[in-house]
Amino acid sequence: MNTVQLLQTCLRSILRNRMRSLLTSLGVIIGVGSVIIMVALGEGSQREIEARITAMGTNMLQITPRRNVSRSGQSFSMRANAFTKKDIQKLRDESSFAAAISGIVNTSLNVTGGEGNAQVTIYGVEPDYFKARNYNLTAGEYFDDTDMQTRNRVAVLGPTTLNNLFSGDAGRALSSQIRIGTIYFNVIGILESKGAGMGAGGVDQDDIIIIPMDTAITRLTNSRNINMVVMSVVSKEYMLAAQNEARLIFCESRGISDVANADFDIMNQADMIDMASATSRTLTTLLAAIAGVSLLVGGIGIMNIMLVSVTERTREIGIRMAIGGRKKDILFQFLTESVILSLMGGILGIGMAFLACNIMARFNIPTAIEPLIVTGSTMFAALVGVIFGYYPALKAARLYPIDALRYE
Repeated sequence: MNTVQLLQTCLRSILRNRMRSLLTSLGVIIGVGSVIIMVALGEGSQREIEARITAMGTNMLQITPRRNVSRSGQSFSMRANAFTKKDIQKLRDESSFAAAISGIVNTSLNVTGGEGNAQVTIYGVEPDYFKARNYNLTAGEYFDDTDMQTRNRVAVLGPTTLNNLFSGDAGRALSSQIRIGTIYFNVIGILESKGAGMGAGGVDQDDIIIIPMDTAITRLTNSRNINMVVMSVVSKEYMLAAQNEARLIFCESRGISDVANADFDIMNQADMIDMASATSRTLTTLLAAIAGVSLLVGGIGIMNIMLVSVTERTREIGIRMAIGGRKKDILFQFLTESVILSLMGGILGIGMAFLACNIMARFNIPTAIEPLIVTGSTMFAALVGVIFGYYPALKAARLYPIDALRYE
């Protein structure tokens, strides 16, 4: 039996019982579709995480105080070794790789605007912060070194804050004042949207107000402690060198002789992306493995139906053998039917996955279908057909012609 005859015979046999063939392939359809969808969700989430981290700034280092834990009996307290302006100035003077450096003082206060009030995160920063974080304006202007030195009461609003306080009217906001706590500030700029950021629940990076750091220190926090330092590196290739240099500079500024005893931590974007991506990959692998179980279930379903088919077609097999059909022909016929059923399920599963991903995209659920996963799933579906179809095909090939012809 040549290849064309073999395919024609198998297709006739499959189409003779269309509904049963479709139900037989259902396990493979669900398995392949589920694997592709799970991996697409994982890949989409990973890309979204990387995009959010990248939106935080270009080639950025974050330097944060390490918290010391002191115990007293059954209670303990945590104290952070905050930075000072002297630390930041030393880093600015001595760093070889810095493109922009800014200290950050942050607090959360009730803010009142023209059409409402809200609890908003306030960031007191230096002018370089906008460059370090890649912030662009949609209206107005940034504050500058003069505003820092004179401790001007000026503020730049995030888009979410603009919506909460001025119903999204940038023109009205720029000609108005807001009250942060009990202090009035002039709105001078509106930031471009950055969307949700990292953290629990995806913290809204647009629900912020940015003011000069010295203004925040003297008028809002009443503390000279600086919570964080951000530093943008001139090029990605210098990230590690810049991180090591910054550690040495801060240790010297803070009187620490051994960098192993540093009372601060430095994290770069690569570290943040690796940490977030590792978690995402683990969850994706777990979900894909769970979805892959349905492929095995689908394979067992194919084996079951093929065994039933062998029993139903025992006389047909006997007639084929009686008129000259070889065991090899019978084996390949049933094995090909199994592979076709499995491949048909794989193709329908791919279609189901693409449809599901398109629907999720309309609801802003990030997905990214990998061509390699689609190809691998199709090949695995064919392999399932071979593995689970071999035993029924072998059983059909081993039938004795006389016994097969006598079968009722």
